[in-house]
Amino acid sequence: MDLAFLNPLYEHRGPWASVYIDTSRHTEDTPHERSLTAQAAARELAGQGADESTCEAVRTALEELRHSTEPHGRAVFATGGEVILDPPLAANPGVLSVHWSALPHTAPLLDLVGEDPLSVVAYIDRKGADFELRGARGSRDAGTVAGRQWPVHRTTSIDWSERHFQLKVENTWEHNAAEIADALAVCQEETRADLLILVGDDRERRAVRERLPQRLHDRVVEAPHGPGSRLLDEDVERARAEHVHRRAADELERFLAARVPDADGHVGAVEGVPALVEAAREHRIEELLIRPDGPDAHREVWIGEDPDQLAVRRTETKPLGETHPWPARADDALLRSAFATGAPALSVTAAGPQEVPVGGLGALLRWA
Repeated sequence: MDLAFLNPLYEHRGPWASVYIDTSRHTEDTPHERSLTAQAAARELAGQGADESTCEAVRTALEELRHSTEPHGRAVFATGGEVILDPPLAANPGVLSVHWSALPHTAPLLDLVGEDPLSVVAYIDRKGADFELRGARGSRDAGTVAGRQWPVHRTTSIDWSERHFQLKVENTWEHNAAEIADALAVCQEETRADLLILVGDDRERRAVRERLPQRLHDRVVEAPHGPGSRLLDEDVERARAEHVHRRAADELERFLAARVPDADGHVGAVEGVPALVEAAREHRIEELLIRPDGPDAHREVWIGEDPDQLAVRRTETKPLGETHPWPARADDALLRSAFATGAPALSVTAAGPQEVPVGGLGALLRWA
């Protein structure tokens, strides 16, 4: 997950109200129920020590969702009487979650927003392709590419002239596949899509896949649908879920290999709060791996105003230049540090039930 969209949160000091609300239920009573939920969230924040203006800002933001038809939910982050960020969610957050803390509680976003692969579906035939951009929150056209229109069909004759014709057909197919692959690569770069789903005949899908740049090969999924068929939402969701699982599993495999010492005794991955805090202070985190339900995720650490002012013990912040530190959750503090150094973060929940990294927090390092 690219953390750049969290930038507005880290431009404000806090403390923060962080609320996750389910909007998946839609009945006649939904507006009334959401009004009650908004009031309950404001009361809970007040009970945790939030100021009145921030409680009111959150209540108002949640009230505005009374008639929302969003299929999953919404996160609301507010401070100083103002809602700073309220991203829609790509997965249902379940029960109402309300936090008042020094840092915004962003860790749940890794499962609820982060790994929502944006997909380009390419409907391929011998004459060209139509592209469709699909995400958890809808779809839209993403362009069309038209190749050579003639000749595109084979014959069954075996005389010389027909063999010559078939060679032209082969050349047309190859030309069109190359045109489609080039356009698809451009589309992926412009949309920053995580996944490319190829739909069409086996030969046509394979021809396009073989001509895509090497950097895109691990993003491609082929859908076994015939010409003219459109992918259903469940088909796309299945491909997206498989991509998320595969990526989490691949990153865990990298992590397991990197935490084994090399010939000089150096490791390329660490786990556990003390080691991660040290790596974060030294800007060595290349990618942060989190299991949001891990026991170390909510472990208390101490922070200052600067992301580098991060310590396991309160007394350790004084040498870092912070004499009045605040307690914070380890996952949220590490996410702030990762954001500050441009490191991505990944939830490895989708990789399966294995308890890796230990405690639920780990990182691949930029250098040993």
